[in-house]
Amino acid sequence: MKSSHKILTPLAAFCALSVAGPASGSSHSDAPLIKQDPQANLTDVYAFMGTRYDNPAAQVLNVIVSVRPFSDPGDGVIYERFADDALYTINLTDPTTGKVTYSFDFEFSPITDVKNENTILSYGRGTGVGPITTIGDANQNFTQTYDLTVSEVRPPGKSGKLRENFVAKALPVSPPNVGKRTTPAYNDANGKAVSGATTIANLDSLTKQAISPVSDGIVAWAGPREDGFYADTPGIFDFLDPRIINNNGNSADGLGQDGGGQDGFKGFNVLSFGVQIPVALLKPAAFDNPFIPGVQQGVGVYASVSRHATTTRRTGAPPNSRGGWVQVNRLGNPLFNEVLVALKDKDRYNATDPKDDEQYRKYAENPEVAFLINAVLFADPEGDGPLAITGRTDLASVFLPDVVRVDTTTGPVLLPGQAGFNRLSFIGGDAGGWPNGRRPGDDVVDIALTAVASGPAYTTITVVGDNVAANDQLYNQVFPYLGTPHAGSAVNQRTKP
Repeated sequence: MKSSHKILTPLAAFCALSVAGPASGSSHSDAPLIKQDPQANLTDVYAFMGTRYDNPAAQVLNVIVSVRPFSDPGDGVIYERFADDALYTINLTDPTTGKVTYSFDFEFSPITDVKNENTILSYGRGTGVGPITTIGDANQNFTQTYDLTVSEVRPPGKSGKLRENFVAKALPVSPPNVGKRTTPAYNDANGKAVSGATTIANLDSLTKQAISPVSDGIVAWAGPREDGFYADTPGIFDFLDPRIINNNGNSADGLGQDGGGQDGFKGFNVLSFGVQIPVALLKPAAFDNPFIPGVQQGVGVYASVSRHATTTRRTGAPPNSRGGWVQVNRLGNPLFNEVLVALKDKDRYNATDPKDDEQYRKYAENPEVAFLINAVLFADPEGDGPLAITGRTDLASVFLPDVVRVDTTTGPVLLPGQAGFNRLSFIGGDAGGWPNGRRPGDDVVDIALTAVASGPAYTTITVVGDNVAANDQLYNQVFPYLGTPHAGSAVNQRTKP
């Protein structure tokens, strides 16, 4: 382990691991109850400063949220859709207390809204037969839409919504990538999804058509995307399969930095929704980080999904959902519930709010993952190896409250494919990534493992990873940023290069 150390000053190390800025989270399989409800299961939250899709001079906060982990692109005949009985919410908060200041609620239409009920097809054979070239055209049978409600929440000490700023109705959702014959705009002549757009002009038309400017300069979007999270999660949870940290004899780069890992998310899609929010609409608050000189100004971000309190299943009729909304999942920083919170509290975490997160402090300050690495990697059954397993106030300062803090005074951040972007964020000399936020492409697993291995003193940085250093799909560099969804007809895409 000593041979894999990289040395940084304590201040540089803390900046690498504790600063606030653009943000995200990642949690594909975090708790028992939500595992049984995939359409409500949040996977990632991205939040970072950028520019409006059609005006490079207008700075915005980008927030993109993904749900429905391990979505198989070829899962016809219905294909994936957003649940019509769930409330998907992007929450802006006070960056220090976690109290909500604004909410962006997405409610989606049911699959009964079809042009042709007398067909087995859901995304083809509407009133015409042929490829879908425009969202909602005659050939598209089911066209999902959503209503977006933006609400300002009462200040601390008050309860309930202050007011609804506006409601935008029947906004379009991009269709799934069925394949080159049904949704050709997504794919090349060989049927492979084309991604990596650097300008809005060369973004595919089915994605671009769902970009919806609404009120107050806010822009919304929803549809399927390629799963932008990458990690050898299967190997990590198999008691650290040796392929995870194998160095191929090159220890100078750190543990698990030489390739050879297997991306457990390769070939899968997700469902995503997001907004671009003008900086002028944000209400930034001061927040302090003891390891960064000065005081930052910004907001916190997390996502939540809620379902109605009661659902009645009826013979010969659709289920009937009613009653108030009950939160069933939430997500802020990457990996908190999934990797730090104990099994007994995982479901409770999903039902509570960031403003009450002090009850989970013990999990950040006493990370079991450090114990497990000591026990498995260093063959110490007592877990008393070189990684500190108690007193981890450094981790608590990053994860609590579990909102990602975005410094809204910074300019647009670097994105994957742009010169200067580094997947390891500060550790790689790039100030724009997690935990100074997370953009698509930030290697949050490597950054998190490095934090666990190096703290709480950070006098020496031990770079630890999972030997997966890149996503299997190119990210787009324009809103909604995540990659074009894999095609349903592209067989064996999870095993082919």
